[in-house]
Parts: sequence; structure tokens; C-alpha cells
Amino acid sequence: MDISRPSCALLVLIVLCLTQLTECMNGAKINFREKEKQILDQILGPGRYDARIRPSGINGTDGPAVVNVNIFVRSISKIDDVTMEYSVQLTFREQWLDERLKFNNLGGRLKYLTLTEANRVWMPDLFFSNEKEGHFHNIIMPNVYIRIFPNGNVLYSIRISLTLSCPMNLKLYPLDKQTCSLRMASYGWTTDDLVFLWKEGDPVQVVKNLHLPRFTLEKFLTDYCNSKTNTGEYSCLKVDLLFKREFSYYLIQIYIPCCMLVIVSWVSFWLDQGAVPARVSLGVTTLLTMATQSSGINASLPPVSYTKAIDVWTGVCLTFVFGALLEFALVNYASRSDMHREMMKKTRREMETAASMDAASDLLDTDSNATFAMKPLVRDGIVDSKMRQCEVRMSPPRKNCCRLWMSKFPTRSKRIDVISRITFPLVFALFNLAYWSTYLFRDEDEEK
Repeated sequence: MDISRPSCALLVLIVLCLTQLTECMNGAKINFREKEKQILDQILGPGRYDARIRPSGINGTDGPAVVNVNIFVRSISKIDDVTMEYSVQLTFREQWLDERLKFNNLGGRLKYLTLTEANRVWMPDLFFSNEKEGHFHNIIMPNVYIRIFPNGNVLYSIRISLTLSCPMNLKLYPLDKQTCSLRMASYGWTTDDLVFLWKEGDPVQVVKNLHLPRFTLEKFLTDYCNSKTNTGEYSCLKVDLLFKREFSYYLIQIYIPCCMLVIVSWVSFWLDQGAVPARVSLGVTTLLTMATQSSGINASLPPVSYTKAIDVWTGVCLTFVFGALLEFALVNYASRSDMHREMMKKTRREMETAASMDAASDLLDTDSNATFAMKPLVRDGIVDSKMRQCEVRMSPPRKNCCRLWMSKFPTRSKRIDVISRITFPLVFALFNLAYWSTYLFRDEDEEK
């Protein structure tokens, strides 16, 4: 009897050890996917969770539900000046606390639960207020997920592409900077029930290798834009993207060709004033080319009521080309006037010569005997007096350097060409100095 008691106690101990070992082995073989299903059925089962009811406020109060928002900009495909819109692809994330979704994490082994059906849980009614078009991405599967954490936090992430309106001020085009906004607001819930906040620490992220064909993203700013309407105040978030237009494209395609056209129009100043076909064809060709260039520039821009920087440039260049054509018209008129004046002078000289010869013949015929001996003396005296008068009359007045230089060109038409060779480039250089100093060295406040 004494021997059997220790044996029974040993047997009981072995059975207990085997039981514990079996339980441990069964615990090691827990199917966590099955556990996830059980937890989802438990927290989202019929009669347990109503997706129509918003979560409670902070610390379970009756205050508004707080939703933290952050976005990741994947790409910006275009910025259209004509329609004043831009297209962006981004990953949009929202995070909020719903205490009804708390669950047991099995000792830390379940970090979160994943859903792909957004209608299973309550969702904020956020919309993009300046959106024109948008679509989700469903290749290969819908690019969306919902993560539910053990403490009740919900993370919603989705990949979307949007075309958003971007009102632009083109007064400084193409030396301008544009600010395009992305606005997000609640559609139905007022601030008494729902508040959107930017996530602390990097609420907006931009892909590192972001490339835009005609713009550079300089910076971005986050802000709040709550709006008040007749139905209440609604929470709103916005991010401002500041774009700077790349000027090198416009320098090569617009500014340098316009400068070349203006300079080519000055070639007519160096052509002979008698080369009428060459000068007219050169002036008309440059004028038509400049007009075509100007109309092509405006075709790629919206019709606005104010004057743009590119309008000032093309307008002045067109004026210079047109001025070169008008200069030839003035030269042609001056040339014909000079020819007419020379003919009039020649006719006058011939008439004066004929009159002087008639007077001399009459003087010889009046008294041949009495005056014959005196004729040489009288004639010499008259000639000497005339020469002195001519010397007095022909004595050149004092001239400054400009008049002395201009006296090298006897005709007015030639003088106009020479003056134009200097005046046109000088005025165009002064215009360039004023233009670039005005539009390049400007304050940032004037751009807004």
C-alpha cells in the first residue's frame, strides 16, 4: 500500500506534464488567418458594428471625430496654361480612431487587420473641392486597403489620379511662378461632427525624381481652409504647390528668334537706297514672319484681358520691324525730294548764267568807244568785289562734331539711313535693359 501511493502520484504528474505539452503544441499550431476571420466576424458581425454611425470624439467623448490626413505625390503629368488645370497622381491616406474596432492582438502577434472593402467600416466623406476629373486605379487589383489596429486606429490608403483646376495669373508669362492648390473638405459632416487635421511630421511627401517638362516644383505649403455656408462650417485642408516656369525653352523658341528678326530688319539700312525691291521684300518678309510668330505664341495661351510680359516683347519687336519698313518709305521719299531739289538748283544756275551773260553783252554794246579802255579796269573791279562778297558769304560757320560728321553725307536720304543705323540698335538695347530689369528683378509680392 505504501509502494502504490508514490506510483500513483508519479502517474498523475506524468499525465499533467503530457497535458501541458499537448496544449503547448496546440498553441504553436494556431491558425492566425482563422483567428483574423474570427476577430473580423466578432467586431464587424451583424448587430455589432454600424458603418452609418461616426466614431466618438477624442477619449470617447461626444466631440467631433478627428481624421489625420497625409498624401504622397507620385507624379505630376501636366500643367495646362490654356485650360488652367494640372494633373496629379497621389497616394491619399486617412487615419482616425474608432474604439468600436478594438480587438485582442494575441500577445502582440496580430499587428493589424487588413480590409479591401471600404464599405465595411465608417469612412469620412472627404471630397476634392477643385477637382475636374478623377479616377481610381484598378490594375491589377483595386489599389486600396484599410488597416485596423488593435487599439481601434483605422488607416485608409488609396491611389488616385486627379485633374484639378489651377487659376493662373499670366501677367509675367513666361517669367512667372504659379501656385496650384489641392483642396480637401468634408461634404456632409460639419466641424461639430468631423474635423480634418494634417498629420504631424511630413504631411505631404513628393517623389524624389519628380520631373516636369516646363516647370520646377520649388516648394509646397500646407494650410487649413474651413468654409462656412448656409448649412454650417465644414473642415477643409489644402496644400499649395509653387511651380516656377522653366525659361530656357522660351528663350530658345521665342526671345532669340524675335531678336534675330529685328536685327535682320536692320539690314535694309545698309542697302543702297535705290535697291527698292530688295529693301521692300526684306521689310515685308520680316514683318510677316514676326506677325506669324506673335500669333503662334498667343495660340498656345488663353485669351486674357490683361497684357502679358510676352505681349510686351512681341509687340515691341513687331514695332521695330514695322519701323524699319516705314524708314525705307521715308528714305524713298527723301531721295525723290533730293533729286527734285537738285534739278531745281541746276535749272536755277542755268537761268542765272544766261542772265549774267545777257547783262554783260548789253554792257559791251552801250558805248564801245568811251568804255573800251575802261572795260578791263571796270571788269576787274567788278570781279574783285564779287569775289570778296563770295568769300564773305562762303565763309563756313563753326560746326560741332555731329554736324561736321553729318556733312559727310550730302543727301537727306543718306542721313536718314545713317541715323537709323545708330538709333534703332541703341533704342532696342535700352528696351532690353528696361524689359529684363523689370521682369527678372521683381519682388515676390508683385507676382501674386
